[in-house]
Amino acid sequence: MQDYIVERILTVADYTIAHKATVRATAKQFGISKSTVHKDLRDRLPEINPALSKEVNAILDFNKAQRHLRGGLATKRKYQER
Repeated sequence: MQDYIVERILTVADYTIAHKATVRATAKQFGISKSTVHKDLRDRLPEINPALSKEVNAILDFNKAQRHLRGGLATKRKYQER
């Protein structure tokens, strides 16, 4: 794996942990696609740093479990503003 990719993966992982960020928020922060963030964190990070990968996976799993609630709140806010 090329050095710049490894550096990006570690930077994205650190950001995700520090901010407990979603894949979408992380992608927006770094100007990359959600697919790239997901591939970096789920597939490539375990090869580079398994311990860091466990921390990131815990955050991603939590965000995935909460997404149906966030979507409902966003819809509620949308219709309350009208």
